[in-house]
Amino acid sequence: MPLLVALALLAFWLYCLFDAITTPDEQSRNLPKLVWVIIIVLLPPFGGLFWLLLGRPFGPQEPRAFPPQERQARPRAPKGPDDDPDFLKDLDRRLRDDE
Repeated sequence: MPLLVALALLAFWLYCLFDAITTPDEQSRNLPKLVWVIIIVLLPPFGGLFWLLLGRPFGPQEPRAFPPQERQARPRAPKGPDDDPDFLKDLDRRLRDDE
């Protein structure tokens, strides 16, 4: 039983630490983000609780995604040979040549 409590506290501490680190600087409340991270690290069970109650931004956060230019930079690859128009044209040409 004490092991489960220790694992739950460790998971809670890691969640709060990760959440504080990934929160944008301008969205942390009451203190600068770096101070919140230090509090969470130095006061493991209570620092995370303080973060959730006093430092975490209000409301749902937007999902963190890649900037749009990175997503548009990659061309969409064909999923299989039958989706590749160049392959289909070449296959059609080879079939006509064999006849």
